Amino acid sequence: MRPGSIVVVIVTAITLGVSPRVSAQTVGDVFRTVNVSVVVIRAKGRDVATEGGPVRFSEIGSGVLISADGRVMTAAHVVQPMDDITVEFASGESVGARVIASEPAADLSLIKLERVPAGAMVARMAASDAVRIGDQVVVIGAPYGLSHSMTVGWISARWLPNTVYKTMPLAEFFQTDAVINQGNSGGPMFNIAGEVIGIVSHNISRSGGSEGLGFVVTMNTAKKLLLEERSVWSGLEGQFLTNELADIFNLPPRALGYLVKTVAAGSLGEAVGLRGGSKVATIDGDKIVVGGDIILSVQGIAVSNFASYEQIRRALSGLPASASVTVTVLRAGQVLDLQGRLPPPQ
Repeated sequence: MRPGSIVVVIVTAITLGVSPRVSAQTVGDVFRTVNVSVVVIRAKGRDVATEGGPVRFSEIGSGVLISADGRVMTAAHVVQPMDDITVEFASGESVGARVIASEPAADLSLIKLERVPAGAMVARMAASDAVRIGDQVVVIGAPYGLSHSMTVGWISARWLPNTVYKTMPLAEFFQTDAVINQGNSGGPMFNIAGEVIGIVSHNISRSGGSEGLGFVVTMNTAKKLLLEERSVWSGLEGQFLTNELADIFNLPPRALGYLVKTVAAGSLGEAVGLRGGSKVATIDGDKIVVGGDIILSVQGIAVSNFASYEQIRRALSGLPASASVTVTVLRAGQVLDLQGRLPPPQ
């Protein structure tokens, strides 16, 4: 290819807002090329204090711009139960955003910007099945709020879905020794060519710091669950009930359920009319937010565990836009059917 042609290709990519693929010689080259696609996410939500009553709290995470129309990938635990979301770019400009898809069972969410700032660049997404153990990787995010910090490491292992974390059974993970701390969650992991190969989820630590055990959801998982399949944002935070807790909460015979802790503003959960908890109780030494609805079924599918969650996810994804959703709950001793509508396509 003639030198002039190479210039045309690069200029065209930048004009379209897509980062050009680079054969980077150093990790510094990767950082300088892709950093403008990385964002800091500042979210606000509600919780229930030990003393009783709702309290506001903030969460800081990271994300990556993946489309010219303003879609940003991040971790579900950063935005799933949040009422207000602000996205900050490398230029310092901040814009509002809302959740349009979320899969807590894979710790993945997709948010949509109110507008895309000038100079923002779309990251390139790779096919993560080509990634091998021993490949060098770059992680960019906001550990402890320190925006656009870079760490470097290697792919240590690959874990198939439902092999590492039972609470995230849909996620295929990369394990990496790249330093990951609080605030990195939701940020991108890049290969040495400057392509996104995964979304940072969490690390395992006994000391509270990084111990070289970071887990990143693979990009193939993210593309499948957030882009190729339909994902519905419930906006719920809570927990599945065990048999013992079901008895304590006086559920119907042989029934389990999902105890709602909080419901995010603007979510499907709010549209249905679900209610969150109001007080904190200690049961067998564990603190649990109580007083919220207990979801017994969705679209007639009994709620019991993550297997039922996947059934419900498939059922909702197969409904047309704006279709009615029926949720059966136990509220103050009464079984009620609540109804709401799915949001239109985003």
